[in-house]
Amino acid sequence: MLAQVFSAAVQGIDAYPIEIEVDSNFGTTYIVIVGLPDTAVKESRDRVMTAMSNSGFKFPMGRTTINLAPADTRKEGPGFDLPIALGILAASEQIEPQLLNQYIIVGELALTGAVRPIKGALTVAIRARAEGRKGVLVPKDNAPEAAVVEGLEVIPVQNLREAALFLEGAMDLKPTRVNTAALFSESAGDDVDMAEVKGQESVKRALEIAAAGGHNTLLIGPPGTGKSMLAKRLPTILPPLTLEEALETTKIHSICGLLEPGQALVRTRPFRSPHHTASDAGLLGGNANPTPGEISLAHHGVLFLDELPEFKRSVLETMRQPLEEGRVTISRAAGSMTFPAQFMLLAAMNPTPDGKMPHESRSSPREIQSYLGRISGPLLDRIDLHVEVPAVKFADLGKASPGESSAVIRARVVEARTRQVERFAGRKINCNARMGSRELKQFVQLDEMTAQLLKNAMTEYNLSARAYDRILKVSRTLADLAGRDSVVHEDVLEAIQFRSLDRQLWG
Repeated sequence: MLAQVFSAAVQGIDAYPIEIEVDSNFGTTYIVIVGLPDTAVKESRDRVMTAMSNSGFKFPMGRTTINLAPADTRKEGPGFDLPIALGILAASEQIEPQLLNQYIIVGELALTGAVRPIKGALTVAIRARAEGRKGVLVPKDNAPEAAVVEGLEVIPVQNLREAALFLEGAMDLKPTRVNTAALFSESAGDDVDMAEVKGQESVKRALEIAAAGGHNTLLIGPPGTGKSMLAKRLPTILPPLTLEEALETTKIHSICGLLEPGQALVRTRPFRSPHHTASDAGLLGGNANPTPGEISLAHHGVLFLDELPEFKRSVLETMRQPLEEGRVTISRAAGSMTFPAQFMLLAAMNPTPDGKMPHESRSSPREIQSYLGRISGPLLDRIDLHVEVPAVKFADLGKASPGESSAVIRARVVEARTRQVERFAGRKINCNARMGSRELKQFVQLDEMTAQLLKNAMTEYNLSARAYDRILKVSRTLADLAGRDSVVHEDVLEAIQFRSLDRQLWG
């Protein structure tokens, strides 16, 4: 007898439908899986046989052929265990599934018959809705994230027998429901706060500007000045995720298996901090079937690169396209994948190889220049703010009163972002850092005196055209923080001060 079961597989950050055909026939007992299965899919044969036996079912005698269509796409992972097992049960007439063609089914089987969670349940649920299915059968631990998709029945199953009885109509399983709006409105809370940082008011001001406009930032200072401490607190002053941003972020984390069991949504902006030994594939994404890397996991959040010059130059150069376009495209023999990567780059570095300020360093000028030269000009151009982080004064360390809290700073940031959202309504832009040349021409208009100031800075510091655009974007953010509709002389002057490496301060 022939049976059909519908499942889905993840490719990139999206899912595509898989039709599983199971044919049980007479002959020597033999099981064959066709349709470009990888090793994990081939091994499902043994997991399914044992799980069926331990669940009280009989494995059919004779030849069983399992086809995974479309046959020209490679199938990966253990998520086909459950639909294959249900297909075998239907083909061998051990169950009479009345609902089999109404659901997309995914799940890994344990040898006991228990259903284990899989990666990408949210993406599978989105595909099921697009296919017009009634719902999805997913492992119980994956049900909350899949239930975020509205207009779809999400049936949680704990074991193979439970799934079989439900599809026969012999067991009533209640769909998992999630109040997405209520869940999203709950505050996740922050473990750290800007008020804990002693001194460094100028750096906090720079981070506030970065958060308000979505600007890439480089912190430059000797060890022990609080660069990492400040970096970890940047997400606490960023605007809260919108529901759309939360769904996009959750989808990426679901595909990578980074959601906690039972977690439905990522409610806080990601903060990713890869080690400086990270490879190109680790940062961008890779493998034979490309999966998201660190820059995509930082989508709608912060990517923090500590000790920036210690990263391989080839790794840093791969970030140039994502920083400009907000996405990363990876080409492999199996095909090309495009992952979203709209993140804020926050980097930190020492001013010299030994970590001391230039006038205190034992390194020679040539060694210092060689150290700074590990960061290429094109990459440096894409960093809007170059922020000097001085040593903390003893008087600041001894202060009893805390500084401004993250909540107070965030309120100003949110107000500035609100102005930007209103300004860019109808455009695919959500912050000043994403403005193109057309938006700069329209929204950043300088008077004659301010234009002359910028012209002088361009000439004196030998700034590039890209650095010119970055100064205008930061100026627009400064005006938004001040509540001004137009950019004034003071905004441009302050923005120029954040091009310290362009001004060769450490040379």
